[in-house]
Amino acid sequence: MKYRPLRPLFFAVVCCSVLLCSLPAMANDFGKPQELVAKGTAVFKSFMHDPNMSWFRENVYRARGIFIVPQMLRGGFIIGGSGGSGMLVARDDKTNEWSYPAFYTMGSVSLGLQIGADASEIILMIMTQKGLNAMLSTEFKLGGDVSVAAGPVGESAKAQTADVLAFGRSKGLFGGISIEGAVVAPRYEWNDAYYHQPASPVDILIKHKVKNPQADELRSILPKKHPARTKPLGT
Repeated sequence: MKYRPLRPLFFAVVCCSVLLCSLPAMANDFGKPQELVAKGTAVFKSFMHDPNMSWFRENVYRARGIFIVPQMLRGGFIIGGSGGSGMLVARDDKTNEWSYPAFYTMGSVSLGLQIGADASEIILMIMTQKGLNAMLSTEFKLGGDVSVAAGPVGESAKAQTADVLAFGRSKGLFGGISIEGAVVAPRYEWNDAYYHQPASPVDILIKHKVKNPQADELRSILPKKHPARTKPLGT
């Protein structure tokens, strides 16, 4: 039998299937929710002290929710994919108090000429009630179910109007961050484990039915009112 090379379409389907199977593993970047909370707290502090994040620092108090993905893993050859675990805190409109965190996964698959791998730190500012409602659902797509735009970076940057503003830092061959089309879904088993009882995103973020003192440090550094204009740490 004469050898015939794999057709491009068949090759793409095979690679895509393999990558889709690997996304849950990519999202398993932390072994326990406690580890994610600790790392997420450190990432938020770092963003607040980053000289390039002046707009973020001065406007984060306006967010309805803050979604932190301490490590978004991404890699690919022709077909790329990304995955990571994140946590969301929501601000109470009446008290301006922040909730305890609810846990999620975020992942995507994209086609294109790309080679390499990297890890990104991502923070999403949930700016509208529509954006927050989407986070309370079973699953939604960024850029599909809710609008998403890149967050302004630098002193003269201006914000776009969107349900979600995305801020991120990345190292590696991809050289940029794009979360358009990423799917976000709750990690129910992590919520239950972290609070030692069944706890849905609504229970955690809206009804405030559960608490865990391990997240008190994170909640203590979240802005509760319009901050004074300050310089980043070390300047």
